[in-house]
Amino acid sequence: MIDVNGVVKRFGTTLAVDGVTFKVEKGEILGFLGPNGAGKSTTMKVLTTYLVPDDGTAKVLDHDVVDDAFEARRLVGYLPERVPLYDDMRVEDYLGFIAQARAIPRGERAAKVRSTVDLVGLGRMIKKNCGELSRGFRQRVGLAQALLHDPPILILDEPTSGLDPHQIIEIRDLIRRIGQEKATVLSTHIMQEASAVASRILIIQEGRIIADGTADDLRRQAGGGQSFRGRIQGPEAAVADKLRAISGLSDIHVRPAGDGWSSFSFRVVDGQDAGAEVFRMARDNGWTLAEVGSTDLSLEDVYLRLTKS
Repeated sequence: MIDVNGVVKRFGTTLAVDGVTFKVEKGEILGFLGPNGAGKSTTMKVLTTYLVPDDGTAKVLDHDVVDDAFEARRLVGYLPERVPLYDDMRVEDYLGFIAQARAIPRGERAAKVRSTVDLVGLGRMIKKNCGELSRGFRQRVGLAQALLHDPPILILDEPTSGLDPHQIIEIRDLIRRIGQEKATVLSTHIMQEASAVASRILIIQEGRIIADGTADDLRRQAGGGQSFRGRIQGPEAAVADKLRAISGLSDIHVRPAGDGWSSFSFRVVDGQDAGAEVFRMARDNGWTLAEVGSTDLSLEDVYLRLTKS
């Protein structure tokens, strides 16, 4: 439903987007992740026809965003990072204006506004001026205007920016629900945000895509093998020496855990059975092994590894 192929965008001598290529299918929520200034918003503005690419193509439902911009706009619901509201308009009047701009038939506008207001939880705010709303409710109004014409494609730029924890959870749940029937691109610079909502994560840095896949795919792309942690009844220095003697282990850390016990962690890079190796080490040295188990890299660690210069 979304097809971006080799998109390039320059601003003077600055290359903001450098050959970005990806696809998003119906029912897929793509978490578009990257540091501030990585090219996320620029790519989204190309997809929503606000910017014309210098090279490459972008299509929504086979409509080119340059050659068929009007039809592409009709198919997309867009929530920009800064929600453009008219502060002196009431919420219901603003959404009515958007319904008119979206060419929703006159007889259907009121019902469409009501159903969308209910969907995003704006019911008690519809008589208030937009300028009176908190940041959280302004985001909801912005999401409502993006959903009002029931577009098959959603482009959401930092949709939970500035919200409190309760509001973040509510907006995430809403995006997950509505995203089941749409192709959705959701940009953020927070890994937790992407992993909580997205079915797939794409990481962009300095205008280029550096990783693309599920959370497990990204862990594999980050490399470095599998992490292990454990606790053993043995002196810290001796345990560290014995672990370093086991081939295939890296990032070995041993710390005292009190009463002659030590805690340890390491990574395995060659797929060997690390648990068996550590058990044999403990047995051969007469130490009690209380626990050893594998742990996945946190997604924050994955993100830091992949975006590290």
